[in-house]
Amino acid sequence: MKAAVARPAFGRRRHPLPGLGLSLGLTLLWLGVIVLIPLAALAIKPWELGVQRLGLVLIDPRVLAALRLSFGAALLAALFSVPVGLLLAWTITRYRFPGRRVLDAIIDLPFALPTAVAGLSLTALFANNGWLGAPLAEWFGWQVAFRPAGVVVALIFVALPFVVRSVEPVLRDLRPDAEEAAATLGATRAQTVWRVVLPVLWPATITGFGLGFARAVGEYGSVIFIAGNMPMVSEIAPLIIVVKLEQFDYAAAAGIGLVMLVLSFLILFALNLWQRALRQGQA
Repeated sequence: MKAAVARPAFGRRRHPLPGLGLSLGLTLLWLGVIVLIPLAALAIKPWELGVQRLGLVLIDPRVLAALRLSFGAALLAALFSVPVGLLLAWTITRYRFPGRRVLDAIIDLPFALPTAVAGLSLTALFANNGWLGAPLAEWFGWQVAFRPAGVVVALIFVALPFVVRSVEPVLRDLRPDAEEAAATLGATRAQTVWRVVLPVLWPATITGFGLGFARAVGEYGSVIFIAGNMPMVSEIAPLIIVVKLEQFDYAAAAGIGLVMLVLSFLILFALNLWQRALRQGQA
């Protein structure tokens, strides 16, 4: 005689994870209210100008110069942050020295420091009479503040921590056995780093590069003071958007923002494809 099988009440199957419906509903609500609805408004608003007027706004030389500076400076900052971030992450994870914890905390400073305070500090530091700006101007003739170089410096400040924090967990999990095996087989330290360590770090490095680039493209507070905001020279795209908003030209501001969104998405999408190809190659 077969034993009776107990069935759940009301004929419903119980999910092994309780609260799935509530969690999924809250997730979709957050995604719709915070992400999808604003992005939909950003995509729809510019077309109130009409195709011709929107095109005139986007091909304005001042707008194009600002977009070139924002994306070019963000790219340079992210590229510079990769080797420096790798070096910092390696130093923090592999060595023990006095002040290591202080250095580790300083790396997170751009996350906690208000961006306006960071901009004022960088401006005071790199101005022609600043601690770093004065010797650079006197010895090399370099002017950093109120020039595109100042924009790159400010964006490095905000992009660097993303590379360090993306690579650091991978380095902590990377056991030194492979490095020791390479050394016993006669590999030099440079060959070990290039052929053993870096291939494991590349996916995380690309992640840090993408996060730093995305943050740098839209950065405003830490750049606005040191840039000088000279049209066609050191004016960034987020400032153009703010100017359009102050003029109540919301459609034009949304149009510039939409261009920045599309360009950033395409770049990040390409980085994700590259990262996936690297992970599949390592599998």
